[in-house]
Amino acid sequence: MLSNIWNTILYQPLLNALAFLVSIIPGGDVGIAVIILTIFVKIVLFPLSQKSIESQAEMSILTPELNKIKASGASKEEQAKQTFELYKKHNVNPFSGCLLVLIQIPIIFALYYVFFKGINFEGGLLYSFIHVPEHINMIFLGILDISKKSLILAILAGVSQYLQAHFMPKPAPSSNTSGPLGSFSESFAKSMHMQMKYIFPFIVAFIAYSISGAVALYWITSNLFMVGQQIYVKKEKNFKIVIK
Repeated sequence: MLSNIWNTILYQPLLNALAFLVSIIPGGDVGIAVIILTIFVKIVLFPLSQKSIESQAEMSILTPELNKIKASGASKEEQAKQTFELYKKHNVNPFSGCLLVLIQIPIIFALYYVFFKGINFEGGLLYSFIHVPEHINMIFLGILDISKKSLILAILAGVSQYLQAHFMPKPAPSSNTSGPLGSFSESFAKSMHMQMKYIFPFIVAFIAYSISGAVALYWITSNLFMVGQQIYVKKEKNFKIVIK
């Protein structure tokens, strides 16, 4: 049941979109189709991911004020009240970023799965109005075979993941160094950020190399799009909330 829903709502439409793109791209370059489809999906998800990035940035900026509330010595009820008023004052929902990310995950994973499973249009999943492309060229730009492992693309996938983590909103330094909870949360946030920036790129590169060049190309395109989006959001909003 769940597999049928997955195929009907997510996997099958993306596979058909890829087949359509391959059929209209001169020479049937699958690599170009992978890039176009990835960008298209990211554009569709742009409003959601933009809100998620903005929410992360706003929460990062509000961290010093939240730490002041924690360090005030007020009761838990009073701290909760002040925290709620701070969120309301700046129109910030601390859970919106997580919810928006959860909405995007199935779509992003379905797109990844299309490339992970291999470019195969013979499985009977194409719609009646979508024909199997006459020319399926797995040699990206006539240089790299994306149906096989590609060390070059795997390295670029890792580098793009590093850049994506580099431009993520960074956790704000805590002003509360005396409380154990404050210091723990700050250390945890910094640790996660460091792992995303310096360890996860190697994991991405390893996975991309282990599967195929198509997956690596998807990762590169997705990460570079996110880098551009993060820069755009930062420029538009300037990542500033005026604390009065």
